[in-house]
Amino acid sequence: MSGTPPDDDPAALAASRAQRGLEVRAALLLLFMAALIAGVVLYLMWARGAFEATQRLYLATDDSEGVVVGMDMTFSGFPVGRVSGIELVKEGTVRIAVDVPLKDAHWLRTSSIFTLEKGLVGAARLRAFTGILDDPPLPAGAERAVLRGDVSAEIPRMVADARDVLQNLSQLTAEQSALAQTLAEVRAFTQKMNSTKGGLMGALTGSEADARRVAELLDRATQLVKNLDAVAVRTDGVLKKADQQVLGQDGLVTGARAAVGQLDALLKEVRQSMVQVDAVLKDVQAVAGNAREATADLGDLRADVEGSLRKIDALIAELNRKWPFAPKEKEVKLP
Repeated sequence: MSGTPPDDDPAALAASRAQRGLEVRAALLLLFMAALIAGVVLYLMWARGAFEATQRLYLATDDSEGVVVGMDMTFSGFPVGRVSGIELVKEGTVRIAVDVPLKDAHWLRTSSIFTLEKGLVGAARLRAFTGILDDPPLPAGAERAVLRGDVSAEIPRMVADARDVLQNLSQLTAEQSALAQTLAEVRAFTQKMNSTKGGLMGALTGSEADARRVAELLDRATQLVKNLDAVAVRTDGVLKKADQQVLGQDGLVTGARAAVGQLDALLKEVRQSMVQVDAVLKDVQAVAGNAREATADLGDLRADVEGSLRKIDALIAELNRKWPFAPKEKEVKLP
């Protein structure tokens, strides 16, 4: 056949061997490139956590603008989860599915707070905050609300507030405003102060006559202060003299101190006298006891004597009755 080189042609055999070698090298190169691409893909998948065990977390918000699949959810600046899906539920809210690796799931607790922040520059950021790490861990499949912080949404309100401030400034600086009237009154007051008619007093009182009266009152007050100063000097002298008379070496306090000392000595003597009187009273009490016993004996004796006298009196009466020639004097004198 014309297409098949003869078996005895060495050039044709060499060319055929070279062609087969090129084909083998090309096949090996293609296999190597395929293996390299597969290895890179597997490495990227491993680096992105495709083969890592995860748990699903659902975040609910009313606006998911800026949230894309694959963005990270950070905790203290470190990625602890990745957005795997975004869907619109029946209630009209957006539910964001986040895959959290099990090795990082302990950072999320039941009290954790999730925020979606969008600044003027840069992409949106999904962040998690955990204040108390001792709370129970967040279970798999839990759903939490997202707090939104959109700086660009605040711009219209800031512009409206700035417009209100500018309007208020315009009203304040108008010719008929209260500030303008106040400044005019201050200018008039300053002119009165700088004038030669009354000066500050004229500006305060409103008339030159009142200013003169105020000046006279001030002069009188100054004279009164001088008189009070003189009275204070005299009072100071009187107080010094009184201090010497009362607290001096020969003053009342020294005499009173000496009198107190004498009174103390006198009280000591009276105390000693009272001790002696106490002893005498004890003796008198003993004597009174003896006298009481003697008085009891004297009472008995007096009773006997009175009985005897009554008997004698009866006898004398009997004698006077029976003895007619007795003298008229009936008195009987006892020895």
